[in-house]
Amino acid sequence: MSDRHALCASFLATTPWAGARLTPLAPDASTRRYFRLTHPDQGPAVLLDADPATGLSSTPFLRMTQRLRGLGLSAPKIHAQDTTFGLILMEDLGDALFATHLKASPGDEDLLYGQAVDLLADLQRRETAPEELPLYDPPLYLRETLQVLDWYAPAAQRAPSEAARATFQAILLSALAELSPPQTCVLLDYHAENLLWLPDRRGLARCGLLDYQDARFGHPAYDLVSLLEDARRDTTPALRARMISRYKAATGCDDPAFDRAYATLGAQRNLKILGIFARHWVQHCTRRYLDLMPRVWAHLQNDLSHPELTDLQDWVTQHLPPPGALSGSTR
Repeated sequence: MSDRHALCASFLATTPWAGARLTPLAPDASTRRYFRLTHPDQGPAVLLDADPATGLSSTPFLRMTQRLRGLGLSAPKIHAQDTTFGLILMEDLGDALFATHLKASPGDEDLLYGQAVDLLADLQRRETAPEELPLYDPPLYLRETLQVLDWYAPAAQRAPSEAARATFQAILLSALAELSPPQTCVLLDYHAENLLWLPDRRGLARCGLLDYQDARFGHPAYDLVSLLEDARRDTTPALRARMISRYKAATGCDDPAFDRAYATLGAQRNLKILGIFARHWVQHCTRRYLDLMPRVWAHLQNDLSHPELTDLQDWVTQHLPPPGALSGSTR
């Protein structure tokens, strides 16, 4: 028995779920582990194992859960916690991820995405104080985006020169400087594989929330981009247009500055994702991330078509090839 397994067993022994059967759930892109618990008397639950030895902390997840539940939203209820060892026992919200539900019921797409957009608008209206949330601002956007130069470009045999890197940074910072200052909570990974359909609940609580521990205080367009420019699920231009219109109607932010911010943050996010996915390929030979790159590239090209992003579009066209066979895997 591994040390972490023994710790999990000891932790669960202090809860009503002692002796429950643990089944691993699909991992995310971090070192966090999730287990579904089944117990003959207590029913299902989920165990989050965020090992502090890997640099993880369970505190941000707990704080954000409290904030979201305080707003009446469907973040999982916390049953027990041990922040010293990074263990959290929480409510099991089920398997009805938006992505899973829509495979079986594609006609519900506007219903589910509309619910997600309405939740964003409501959250941003009510959660505007930066209490304890780290800033999501241009310096961090830049650091994140540089992953495309550090991982994607070399794996595509197109590592840019130092001069080209400097030009890229200057162009990106110039575009980011046009954004309005941080003004709301950003959940960061707000997409169809982190949202659950809970039709038995009422109102905005029908949208279950997962994977928000990295929430930051940033620009309101970011989570809308995350939802509509999904790396893992196709969204049509028509759906994106309808949902952007719905968001604007709910928030009143119908102006050219918002459209520019949406495109800028879309480009930033998709460049970052290309870098992250390339890193997973190079370091771990994770094929599924390689297979997602063409969709991310298509989103990037759409964002770069905004007339205010011409310089960035020209740089990407000159220095970054479309996804293809990436070299550099260590396996």
